Amino acid sequence: MKTDDESRSARKDREIIQAAAAAFISKGYDGTSMEEIATKAGVSKQTIYKHFKDKETLFGKVVQSTATQTNDVVESVTTLLSETKYMEGGLQKLARGLMTMLLDDELLKLRRLIIANADRMPQLGRSWYENGFERMLASMASCFERLTNRGLMRTSDPYLAASHFFGMLLWIPMNEAMFTGNSIPRSKAELERHADASVEKFLAIYGSQPK
Repeated sequence: MKTDDESRSARKDREIIQAAAAAFISKGYDGTSMEEIATKAGVSKQTIYKHFKDKETLFGKVVQSTATQTNDVVESVTTLLSETKYMEGGLQKLARGLMTMLLDDELLKLRRLIIANADRMPQLGRSWYENGFERMLASMASCFERLTNRGLMRTSDPYLAASHFFGMLLWIPMNEAMFTGNSIPRSKAELERHADASVEKFLAIYGSQPK
């Protein structure tokens, strides 16, 4: 019985978090009320407060929940960059996948919202960074180190190489999307060409040299 109660509570948490995410993305933090979230979730406001102390706590859970979406990308880093798949174009596939995921419209809107509230809720931005981008950097650096040890790459500082990879890949399209309010200011074909070119130039620097 206890397990059933806990699973129902977890499901209710997810439903409330999903409703809150939609409301925050649509109207911003200040423009969203707990009443509106309760309506979207199909529960009473009292139920919201039973699960979450206040609006800031709920917003934090939305940020934390969304940050965990990068888990799939982290897994892709550790699998696509095995020795065989790397040789078969794994880095290019990963670059295209990252571009698609990180330019997701709702993810971009939430990113803007976190930045807009960074001064008064700095812990949320830190949580987003640590659970998302910082984990991807660490995983990528670990993969680059393994590939270097196998003679497939040349990296004296794998973490710096990972930073260069993400910078080349995302700096322009991410800034275009963040500042123009358009999640995909470029077509899919253009983004794929950008991803492929970024990988090509990255490997010109860090790829293994022909013997």
